[in-house]
Amino acid sequence: MPSVGDLAPDVALPDETGTIRRLAEQRGRWTILYFYPEDDTPGCTTEACEFRDRNAEIHERGADVWGVSPDGAASHRMFREKFELPFTLLADEGHPVADAYGAWGEKQNYGRTYVGLIRSTFLIDPEGRIARVWPRVKAKGHAEAVLAALDELRAARAS
Repeated sequence: MPSVGDLAPDVALPDETGTIRRLAEQRGRWTILYFYPEDDTPGCTTEACEFRDRNAEIHERGADVWGVSPDGAASHRMFREKFELPFTLLADEGHPVADAYGAWGEKQNYGRTYVGLIRSTFLIDPEGRIARVWPRVKAKGHAEAVLAALDELRAARAS
């Protein structure tokens, strides 16, 4: 898993329309890169809707939200439309980007251990470096925590 200060691993994935999105094209803007297990499931919907509800504030602060899961573009398109998500969803089929970010690995649920996507978030600064890491996220309230960190980091750079 990349650490604060590291150059963010490259991202080049199709969005919900099939357009390839590259993290390198985000230089000059903050990027909230959040990994979630599956479209249209309770926890993932909670997290996505919280980012949706804070998206205008996030965008006003010079940041963009990118959600990443192993689901395909068609699934992302339906999820985005159903919940009116105003941000980009990236299809990490085969999970190469999740692997690069340490977001794919062993996890436990209801006493069962298995390998899958670990809900995690990375705040990437305008220079393309990791500014903050949330390695194991609880969906509820997470968007608020990310927004607070974004405000804190922006204020520190301004002083």
